[in-house]
Amino acid sequence: MTVRNTSRRPLTELQQVILETIWNQGPVTADQVREGLLPKHPLKDSSVRTLLRRLEGQGYLRHRLKGKTYVYEASESPASAAARTVRRLIERFWAGSVEQFLVGMVDEKVLSARQLQRLARRVKGDK
Repeated sequence: MTVRNTSRRPLTELQQVILETIWNQGPVTADQVREGLLPKHPLKDSSVRTLLRRLEGQGYLRHRLKGKTYVYEASESPASAAARTVRRLIERFWAGSVEQFLVGMVDEKVLSARQLQRLARRVKGDK
């Protein structure tokens, strides 16, 4: 396997669905991905293979050869992918300040002050 482009662009909705399918099912073939997308996303086999190649080129997936069939698996866990996405958002909207990000989440009522305090205790190792 060669990685042509290791830059990780934000995922499209369809790419996200494909990754979720792979995270949920484990290593899969292109046919299994296509079947997993039905009926909401009826795609041709060639379209699915193109999407898988692009995700692999961006570093989200890797493949191995089993007989004559490519078997795809995620290169990282969902938690790792989510953390990277949040990191990118923090860089983009809060100039890298995690503190400003968290204050904004409290100000916009996405996260309560109580939840933030509970998270702080958890990070410190307290229960």
